[in-house]
Amino acid sequence: MLVLGVESSCDETGVALYDSTRGLLAHALYSQIAMHNDYGGVVPELASRDHIRRVLPLTRQILAESGCSLADLDGIAYTQGPGLAGALLVGAGMARALAYALDIPAVGVHHLEGHMLSPLISDTPPEFPFVALLVSGGHTQLMLVEGVGRYTLLGETLDDAAGEAFDKTAQLLGLGYPGGPALSKLAASGDASRFTLPRPMLHSGDFDFSFSGLKTAVLTLVKKAGVAAAPDIAAAFQDAAVDVLVTKSLAACKHSHARRLVVAGGVGANTQLRERLTREAAARGIAVFYPRMEFCTDNGAMIAFAGAQRMAHAAPELTFAVKPRWDLATLEAV
Repeated sequence: MLVLGVESSCDETGVALYDSTRGLLAHALYSQIAMHNDYGGVVPELASRDHIRRVLPLTRQILAESGCSLADLDGIAYTQGPGLAGALLVGAGMARALAYALDIPAVGVHHLEGHMLSPLISDTPPEFPFVALLVSGGHTQLMLVEGVGRYTLLGETLDDAAGEAFDKTAQLLGLGYPGGPALSKLAASGDASRFTLPRPMLHSGDFDFSFSGLKTAVLTLVKKAGVAAAPDIAAAFQDAAVDVLVTKSLAACKHSHARRLVVAGGVGANTQLRERLTREAAARGIAVFYPRMEFCTDNGAMIAFAGAQRMAHAAPELTFAVKPRWDLATLEAV
């Protein structure tokens, strides 16, 4: 089965071709970072308009690169939610219209399911069951994954997500957009031991997160120490955030008796998080799996793969809807 995947949930347009026998054939991504950087964050209207400009050229590009044609497609997958409503509608409208024209099925994919299953595209995919740490955009969750669509929520953020805390801290330190990568780069030259920042809910006894207090503590510290101390503040913040993510993830594995941990989403590309989590998990006999670096951020490959797992339940139809808010735990098993 050859599946075209379309991702347009926020500020990146991703398109990919996944073959259920041969694997990933081609993928392409266009990032809107340069456009949104002038505004310090994503402007939904501009994002939607840019998706319209990019989605068809990217589709033609990957078809040419793979040597495939539209007639070869067996189905189309698209991000149905969560995300920006206008941006989601671009991908959904294109996918549904093309699927109807070709008389092939189309299926809406949950954005977080795409992230969570993205390590399965690698050469050494994890086996079910596993615990998944989802740190993507406005989401920070721990899930027990027993199969495709068989998800149990273990814990989630009660306020800001980890990615939001990274971006907001970067903004306080005068860094650009997106803030996460810039903050991590600055932290590499800082001394984390110079300042002590709180680890919210580290010993709460559950698997929930909270990062708003950490963000507020950084604001107070910036006012007190000044931007001149930015490298050390960045290092202290990153150390605190990683401490919470690692501790909670390993506790969730112990609680679930899981020997495998999957980390997915943009924050999953953080070097310190990867190094510490891999080291401490190994000491406990837990294997950690990450997506390829290029698949940590939003991409079409994860949507094509997730869609291929659900294509048997899809059908050609004209009507469709997007879901800007969508609970991952409500998905049906396949």
